[in-house]
Amino acid sequence: MLQKQLQEIRHLLSEVKYPGSSRDIVSMDMVQQLKIEGDTLSFRLVFQKKEDPFAAVIIRKSENVIREKSPFRNVRIKPVYMQEQERPPSLEKVAAVIAVSSGKGGVGKSTVSANLAVALSLQGYRVGLVDADIFGPSIPKMFGVEAERPVITEADDGREYIVPVEKYGVKLLSIGFFVDPDSAAVWRGPMASNALKQLIEQGFWGELDYLLIDLPPGTSDIHLTLVQTVALTGAVVVTTPQQVALADARKGINMFESPGVQVPVLGLVENMAWFTPAELPQNKYHIFGKDGGRKLAEEKGVPLLGQIPVVQHICDGGDEGKPVALDPGSVTGEAFAALAERVVKAAEQSAGARRVQITKGN
Repeated sequence: MLQKQLQEIRHLLSEVKYPGSSRDIVSMDMVQQLKIEGDTLSFRLVFQKKEDPFAAVIIRKSENVIREKSPFRNVRIKPVYMQEQERPPSLEKVAAVIAVSSGKGGVGKSTVSANLAVALSLQGYRVGLVDADIFGPSIPKMFGVEAERPVITEADDGREYIVPVEKYGVKLLSIGFFVDPDSAAVWRGPMASNALKQLIEQGFWGELDYLLIDLPPGTSDIHLTLVQTVALTGAVVVTTPQQVALADARKGINMFESPGVQVPVLGLVENMAWFTPAELPQNKYHIFGKDGGRKLAEEKGVPLLGQIPVVQHICDGGDEGKPVALDPGSVTGEAFAALAERVVKAAEQSAGARRVQITKGN
């Protein structure tokens, strides 16, 4: 009888959604130590952040749903706050850290990362970009800095740091700067994770408004290492309109929203949304399907941050080391500029945002 009552209570509490997420507080494992003692119901609500801005709302909704739909009128809820994650010293002056992720390869995640970084820089923000795709680093080529080699400097704290390469106003670090570009990176998971930690923790980033981290595709040890290494402001998930890409993007969103990760998903980017010929910029040909990203965003309850069209010069720009975002008047340049504006807005509203004011430039 008691177990049935507890099950019914959990079912009622599953009606309470975490604001800004499609997940409920039960599936997120926030409801713990559920007890019934006489006519009193008590449980803990576990929040990942010390200062969760939605704590009061969730507590109130939980109390209301129990009192309205169960025989219990005496409800005791104890909020428990996990220790807020600290950032490494290298990121002390970084206002927002955003992961750019995708469920599968081939959807243009690195292209989106590179152009988003450039678009943010053009809008006056101080930007850094970590190429965390350890097994297939492409950022050096996309920025035309393949021959560059970062130098080591000693900071005031006596520690040695890696000075990022700078291009188009973006500070860059990639494993591609340290390995032979013609050799395959055959590393076990722990080796790749340690390489990522080194790029982040030993990067001489200084003051930044945004640090973007271009993750490898899928869900792996590297993603968990990132979450454990740095308190992320949020994640941007990239997909294409195709069903196979959408299925993997859905898994990516679920990973960030899972109880063990709980990183806010700032939104979804639909890349290759349609093909637009350069000579006919008003024409749209949906060669990979139509509005798949928009429908997934609606399904998961996350914002659709942008739809990026396919045009010839987006590939040429990547191959030549000149991201298309450098031409804000082009079709894709305008798309990335709009994407940057929406990412800024989403980051500022994120529950995971640090209490650091994001300003343009110095």
